[in-house]
Amino acid sequence: MPGKLYIVPTPVGNLEDMTFRAIRVLKEADLILAEDTRTSSVLLKHYEIKGRLESHHKFNEHKTAEVIKERILAGLDVALISDAGTPGISDPGFLLVRTCVQEGIEVQTLPGATAFVPALVSSGYPCDRFCFEGFLPQKKGRQTRLTELAEETRTMIFYESPYRLVKTLEQFAEFFGAERECSVAREISKKFEEHRRGTLADVASWYREHEPKGEIVIIVSGAPEKKKEKPDYKKKKFVKEKEKCDE
Repeated sequence: MPGKLYIVPTPVGNLEDMTFRAIRVLKEADLILAEDTRTSSVLLKHYEIKGRLESHHKFNEHKTAEVIKERILAGLDVALISDAGTPGISDPGFLLVRTCVQEGIEVQTLPGATAFVPALVSSGYPCDRFCFEGFLPQKKGRQTRLTELAEETRTMIFYESPYRLVKTLEQFAEFFGAERECSVAREISKKFEEHRRGTLADVASWYREHEPKGEIVIIVSGAPEKKKEKPDYKKKKFVKEKEKCDE
């Protein structure tokens, strides 16, 4: 019988965010694939998980996906983890999942930590409808994407490096308007978690003076809904009557 592929979220900060089920699955798995084995070893050691550990990251996933698929077909249960959060969400995972799905292999994704969810809910902006953009392109296609997003009415979610945060906020101000509201969540679930809210201009100014550190999630409020013009029935009636007179 073929094995299964398990997608296992890991804490984005506090190690206590690990679920009981995630710990059990990792202990029972025949093989654990990790984005960075050194980083994951700390987590596995903390929970006394002693399974076989191999690397699976964006630089080797095209080569390893087929190999892992064959090992699962041979009967191995494989668990995939990333450095933090849910694999596949701005982390390696999609390619392996697609390969397994196409082969008919059962894929089970465990619920768990994802940085953007607490950042979104804590922002105070509408979260019934939102769009997740993750990391924007660094060069090619970046301006085109920002131009398209300027009219997006849903709350927008972005991931960013602390080293590029100020520049990105300044670009958002340029394309979305300096007065557009935003919330920058830093170090989600960690000791020094911080949420800085205000206009894009104000928050960019703050971080120019206070160097940001750690993982960053930017939440930007959506563009105002454009009001639809109500039909002017009187004008329509006048036009129809005029057309009759012209006939």
